[in-house]
Amino acid sequence: MIGVGFAYGAAGAGLAVVAVFSALDRDNRKRWNNAGFWGLFALSFLAGDWLGDLGNGFLVLALVVVGGMGGLGRSAPATTSDEERLASASRWGDRLFLPVLIIPLTTIAGALLLKGVKLGGAPLVDPGQVTVISLAAGVLIALTVAMAMLRPPLAAAPQEARRLLDSVGWAAILPQLLAALGAVFTLAGVGHAVGELLGGWLPAPGPLAAVALYCVGMAAFTMIMGNAFAAFPVLTAGVGAPLIVARFGGDPAVMGSIGMVAGYCGTLMTPMAAHNIVPTALLGLPPGAVIRVQAPTALIVLLANIALMYFLAFRH
Repeated sequence: MIGVGFAYGAAGAGLAVVAVFSALDRDNRKRWNNAGFWGLFALSFLAGDWLGDLGNGFLVLALVVVGGMGGLGRSAPATTSDEERLASASRWGDRLFLPVLIIPLTTIAGALLLKGVKLGGAPLVDPGQVTVISLAAGVLIALTVAMAMLRPPLAAAPQEARRLLDSVGWAAILPQLLAALGAVFTLAGVGHAVGELLGGWLPAPGPLAAVALYCVGMAAFTMIMGNAFAAFPVLTAGVGAPLIVARFGGDPAVMGSIGMVAGYCGTLMTPMAAHNIVPTALLGLPPGAVIRVQAPTALIVLLANIALMYFLAFRH
């Protein structure tokens, strides 16, 4: 059975290659910092299960030490020239988007079709991780198609990956750290504490108030945590499950799916989110410029999520 280790292995292998190329880059005066940082990050994917909780804890501390010792340096590897890129863009036109579209299409197809596939009486893919595994497969297929289409130098893909990772820096690992923090908060009982605190403020004992509290809480807590995956277990355990599902009989599937989208509204309005940090760093934008543009849309979508959850979760 193909498990989530396939996705972790693919990510770890890619990061390991980036670490090797970083170590070989003599033009980057912080090449050993970069190589050590991305190498340790690769190790967390490749050997995280074997290291155990204590080993992974020390690995995270090592990442902090390496990243804090002068920071990471930016790289500018030579892959293809500007003239070659312009010529390729003129030749392929909109077909350049084909490899990008392969990733979501493969993910959706795998999530819908692979869950019930069996080989020798056993599931071909872990049913609980089929989406993540399909996503990893989609990335590998898209990379293969892109290399076959564009025929760049073999080192172009890892070098460009290194350039992007070095530009983003430590923020590249922020989603993973924040998701782990959400799991820690859940085990520590933070969700129940938040539920008791917010439940006392519920303005009316009805499902609409519970839905509004859950969705706004998801967005607000996501803004604090920087990641909807970190906020989801806390708010769902403290507000969503006991109020929307247990007290008012709401559909848990609807609550969970729309609740995550409500959380994503918070990611559009927080400086903690990696996707707000990355364009600011890459394009040299003023602090908060991306958030100011996204905030109106985020608030409109949040109101729409409240309405959708109220009308869909209680259809019976």
